Amino acid sequence: MPLAAPEKPAEQQRRPSVFSDTTPALNSLFGEILDWMLAPLLLVWPISIAATHLVAEEIANQAYDHALVEHVARIVKDMRITSDGEVFVTLPPAPPLPAPDDETDRQYFQVAVAGDEPFAGTEEIPGLRAAEARTPGEILFRNGNLLGEPVRIAYQLIPSPSDARPLLVQVAETRKQRKALSSRIISGVLLPQFAIIPLAVVLVWLGLSRGLAPLGRLQTRIRLRRPDDLSPINLRTVPEELQPMVAAFNDMMARLHDNLEAQQRFISAAAHQLKTPLTGLKTQTELALRETDCIQLHDYLQRIATGVDRAAHLTNQLLQLARAEASHETRHVWEPVDLEALVREVAAHCVPRALARNIDLGFEEAGEPLKISGVPLLLREMIDNLIDNAIKYTPPGGRVTVRLHADANPVLEVEDTGIGIAAEDRGRVFERFYRALGTDVDGSGLGLPIVREIADLHRASIEVLDNPAGKGTLMRLVFSKPKA
Repeated sequence: MPLAAPEKPAEQQRRPSVFSDTTPALNSLFGEILDWMLAPLLLVWPISIAATHLVAEEIANQAYDHALVEHVARIVKDMRITSDGEVFVTLPPAPPLPAPDDETDRQYFQVAVAGDEPFAGTEEIPGLRAAEARTPGEILFRNGNLLGEPVRIAYQLIPSPSDARPLLVQVAETRKQRKALSSRIISGVLLPQFAIIPLAVVLVWLGLSRGLAPLGRLQTRIRLRRPDDLSPINLRTVPEELQPMVAAFNDMMARLHDNLEAQQRFISAAAHQLKTPLTGLKTQTELALRETDCIQLHDYLQRIATGVDRAAHLTNQLLQLARAEASHETRHVWEPVDLEALVREVAAHCVPRALARNIDLGFEEAGEPLKISGVPLLLREMIDNLIDNAIKYTPPGGRVTVRLHADANPVLEVEDTGIGIAAEDRGRVFERFYRALGTDVDGSGLGLPIVREIADLHRASIEVLDNPAGKGTLMRLVFSKPKA
């Protein structure tokens, strides 16, 4: 399919990466542990106070209820019932009115027919309500109010021989002493807690400080390292809980060390490659400055222009390689890419280069949509380098075919009728600055390394094959399908 060079595409707008780290900042580890240790303690403390209050009241009631039981039993024992139903009972005298500051308890006594007016004792003691227990012969307890004060009432129902209704004997006692005893119990239990809880907080603080001290020592060891010290940390010198984290840190340091070494090698090789054209430019410039012949001067200037183009091309490829090496999801937006449209666009931009060398550049489409996931800018550079490399190493009058098809995965092929690549050189053509011997083509040895870097980033495999139609090379790229 013939190709025409379209207009230069508009520059893509940079968008924020979907892989950006939006995790909210966490509190300090010390603060997190302290919170989780003290929060349950502060939650349990009010529950403990309520439980202590209930237990203290139960203990106070048990002590004073025993005396009420004895009063009821004594009244019942001294009670005499005649055969005609008369009841004779002797009750203690009613207590005097209390003084305002009197904290002693008073007892009130009453004998009545259940459900009727009392016939002996204090009339103000309330009778039984419908919901209260009415078991004859058993001494029972209930709470009530008498003369504006809370009281504890013990009562017993006694069968009457002359009446269907039983006799009701009640003894009521004010609750001041019970409340005082309950308060003393609560104070005795809770007051030590006011001292113990702050002490517990201090001990927890000290324990955490000591327990997290290895973190501080590890931090000091890392901070005191020299900037160029990327050696691993000895796992035997760190706590067991920190060993997985330190092992991951050691792995990261090893990868960083390898990356720095690769950068150093790259910088050395790049400096060496740039030194040659720059030295040639300096020599040609010095000769041109001393030349007075216009024809010879024009020849020198032409060589200088060629050298500048070569240096600019090398610099551009170095930048492409650096961009490919630094590319990852946090710097580039991955998005669905129409591979056929992208390859067609790049091939069309290569038409002027092919025409300048009298090379027939063709494009064979897949006939179906080919979708991949990747970074369009980097994919465009990879495809451009593949086609440019084929054009550069194909002699004038040759042919370069860019082909797309889909097997199990999208496949891109660039086929040329050039000088070909020997089998022993195919494993090395992807090394930086490597150029096979016996070629007179100007090149930097960076085109195919750039292709390999970008292909690896996009998890695509690349093969170097012989042209099945005859002389030349077939470069085949197999892409991964985008995740659903």
